[in-house]
Amino acid sequence: MNTIKIWAQNNLKGDPVIWLIVFFLSVISILVVYSATGTLAFKRDQQVEQYLVNHSFLMFISLFAMWAAHKVDYRYYSRLSRFALLLSIPLLLYAYFFGSNINDASRWIEIPLINKTFQPSDLAKLALITNLAAMLSRRQQNIDDFKKALIPILIWIGIICGMIAMTNFSTATLLFITCMLLMFVGRVPVKYLFLLVLVGVMAGSLAMFIGQRGGTVVSRIENFVSGTEVSFQAEQSYIAIATGGITGKGPGKSDQRNFLPHPYSDFIYAIIIEEYGIAGGLFVLFLYLALLYRGMRLVSVSERAFGGLLSAGLSFALVLQAMVNMGVSVGILPITGLPLPLISMGGTSLLFTGLSMGIILSVSRGDISEVKTEKKDLGNYAKAA
Repeated sequence: MNTIKIWAQNNLKGDPVIWLIVFFLSVISILVVYSATGTLAFKRDQQVEQYLVNHSFLMFISLFAMWAAHKVDYRYYSRLSRFALLLSIPLLLYAYFFGSNINDASRWIEIPLINKTFQPSDLAKLALITNLAAMLSRRQQNIDDFKKALIPILIWIGIICGMIAMTNFSTATLLFITCMLLMFVGRVPVKYLFLLVLVGVMAGSLAMFIGQRGGTVVSRIENFVSGTEVSFQAEQSYIAIATGGITGKGPGKSDQRNFLPHPYSDFIYAIIIEEYGIAGGLFVLFLYLALLYRGMRLVSVSERAFGGLLSAGLSFALVLQAMVNMGVSVGILPITGLPLPLISMGGTSLLFTGLSMGIILSVSRGDISEVKTEKKDLGNYAKAA
């Protein structure tokens, strides 16, 4: 036990609470994905263990990416973000015109040789949040200067969110809300946030008009608002939640995984509640809220504006997506198709989630190191005195 503790102290730097949250979510992910893919394996005449191995491998890659990212000084991500942002634009365009079309949306680019798909929106989302944190931190002294400080920010948000919205409106909307929250934390005057809303409405309207998913977005919102028609996915999700009770049916005993579309990704929260009950669902909710708290805590603790804003932005993005996914499962939001971060089965989305968590840990790692150094210096000064 002491050996494990020493190894963790030497290799897992940063906020220990965040590491603990990631551990719990990863274990939950492996257990629930293993259960939820049983029907999929049967339909494809495959062994369910194959999905377990594949998902566990992707989870390991995600955790390794998180560990590697947390070892890098977070200040370097400011330099990398502009390059990643510029790279994401041609990738988004390529995906729109030549990408793999799945469910009437060209969001994916097929990676040669390994036959895996990649969503450029994952890269664009991470790059925009990081670059926005960098721009806001550099402009703290003249944040009220609309022309020099805010015009470049509004342009980048409009371009990236608009391009993502052409194929994935829900992701673009969440990214836009995250940018607004980050700008609010970054002391941008409220009157300019209203201007950002105007930019978002214009970019979103244009994206819905020329994009691939405008009709689907409108129909889903209309059906949700009117309440006259409950979709098949939503109905099966409600059944799973209603039959889960307080303590659930038990691990691997879900019935709705046989009927619910995408029980291992979009509606995995319903399977969690069915198998682990309301108690399990509340525990998952608590983990995400704790993650948001620890990420936002760095805003006040961080000595540098960039570190605090970066941690806040990435925490907002991850937890907002989690809240939307859970809200869809319980019926308080229209269907979006967004996965549950760190839990849903996925490919590159898991990788970029791991990178985001690693960057948050890198910020906490830097701040903890600085605090320890300051305490050590104060201690040496007291002894000398």
